[in-house]
This record gives sequence, C-alpha cells and structure tokens, in this order.
Amino acid sequence: MDEIQKTLLEQVADLHEIPAGAFNIRANGQSAGRNTTANIDIVTKEDKEGIDIIIKSGTKRESVHIPVVLSQSGLTEMVYNDFHIGDDCDVTIVAGCGIHNGGDLASKHDGIHTFYVGKNSHIKYVEKHYGSGDGKGERIMNPQTVLELGENSYMEMETVQIKGVDSTKRFTEARLADGAKLVITERLMTHGTQYAESSFNVDLNGADSSANLISRAVAREDSKQLFLAKINGNNRCAGHSECDAIIMDNAKISAIPEITANHLDAALIHEAAIGKIAGDQIIKLMTLGLTEAEAEAQIVNGFLK
Repeated sequence: MDEIQKTLLEQVADLHEIPAGAFNIRANGQSAGRNTTANIDIVTKEDKEGIDIIIKSGTKRESVHIPVVLSQSGLTEMVYNDFHIGDDCDVTIVAGCGIHNGGDLASKHDGIHTFYVGKNSHIKYVEKHYGSGDGKGERIMNPQTVLELGENSYMEMETVQIKGVDSTKRFTEARLADGAKLVITERLMTHGTQYAESSFNVDLNGADSSANLISRAVAREDSKQLFLAKINGNNRCAGHSECDAIIMDNAKISAIPEITANHLDAALIHEAAIGKIAGDQIIKLMTLGLTEAEAEAQIVNGFLK
C-alpha cells in the first residue's frame, strides 16, 4: 500500500500498522491483506464482490477490521459483506471507507453490510467515512446496513463522517427479536456543497426489544442534510430517536422523525432540534482569549464528540 492509502487507513480505522486479530483490507477494488483466527473466518464470495465474516458461537474479546480505501480517481465499486455471528459472542467490528481523489472523475464506493446476530451476543460496530484530495472529481459513498438481531442480543453502532465526502446516502434497517437492544450514534459534518442523507427504519418485533437512535450533525457553508428516522413498535417495546443539529452559513437541514405504534405497550419517543450556535457561547469563549473562529471550532468539536 502507498502512503496515501496508509493515511486513509489511519483516518477510517485508526490503523497505524497491521491489526491484531482478524482483518480484511480492500484497496482500489482488490484485496490488500487478510488474516483469520481460530474463531473468526473470512471467505471471499464467489457470486459477487464481497466477503462473508463467520464468527463462531462463544467468541469473546476479539475484533474484526474490514476497512476499504480508494485512491484511484474514477473507480466505482459495489461490495456485499455478510456477518454471521453466533450465540454468546462479544466482538468489536471496525469498518469504514476512505477515498482520496486527486483527479477529475468521480470515485464511488457503495456497500451493503448485513448482520445476522445470534442470541445473547454483544456487538460493537464502528464505521467511519473520510475523503481527501484536491481533484475536481467527487468522493461518493452510499452505505447500507441491514441488522437482524437475535433474542437478547445487543448491538452498538457508531457512524462518523466529518470531512471530505461530497455525497452520501446512508440507509440502515433493523429487525429486533425478543429482548434485543440497538443503540445507534451518528456524528456528521458537511461543508461546501456536500449532501448527506441518513435514513433509518427499525422494526421492534420482539417483546421487550428497544432501540435508541441518536444523531449529532453540523451543516456548514452551502451543504445540505436530510435525516429520516422511522421506528415501528410491533410488540411491547421501547423506541427513541433524537436528532440535534447545528446549522451555519447558508446550509440547509431537514429532520423527519416518524414513530408508529402497532401494539398497546409500544412506548415510542422522537425528538428533533435544529439551531445556530448561540452568540453568548462564542462571546464567553472569546473572553477566555479565543478568536471567534477558534471559539466556533471548539463548540462544534464539543458538540460532535
């Protein structure tokens, strides 16, 4: 891998060297490295681009890294990654995509990640998106995540997009069985003329299942964002969606939460708030010696943490 690709890996997966445990690194549409363990196998699909990640029941305190990097202008790809996670697991999965585009042609990565999570398993899934390069070509990422959560399973999903992605449409759908719990935290910042769309569709099918969707977003300059969150309470369950956004300059943000109760004991809540940075916050920081730009940056960084 060249230095640009290594830098992208650091940004999307915090990798400064080859990770311990299982991993599959994809660079410019090709495999750039793979490792399996006794409990985690990674198999190349034969019918389409992508991999199957198979995690044995009872696997504890292991990790899987599956980052993707693109540094070739004009490259477009679509991959399908399926995670088959057994019962009683405790595993961290780190994905993410980084695109460096120094040319005039658009570079695009689309992917569908499907998770089949077994009973009583605990999964943490981290996905970061990052773009760089001074070319005129766009950096486009359209991830889809499909979650099938088994009985009493728990999945924590963290998605981050802070810089350099010109266009993204993220779609997440989830179906939860009895006692399953899902927590999704999204952190997003757009600038320039970038466009970002986040869409969630969660079916709380199981008794005592629950979902908590949290979005923190900042839109700057002439960028646009759309947040869609739909929670369907189909049993005795608890669902909550929350979108907090800061709007700056000439940006535009839309937040459209939707909750549907199809059961008497479905308890569902949605919240959405969009606003500018309060002037007194900036003034307070400026009295401590910060410039207006530095004060603004401190507020934004704290909001997105």
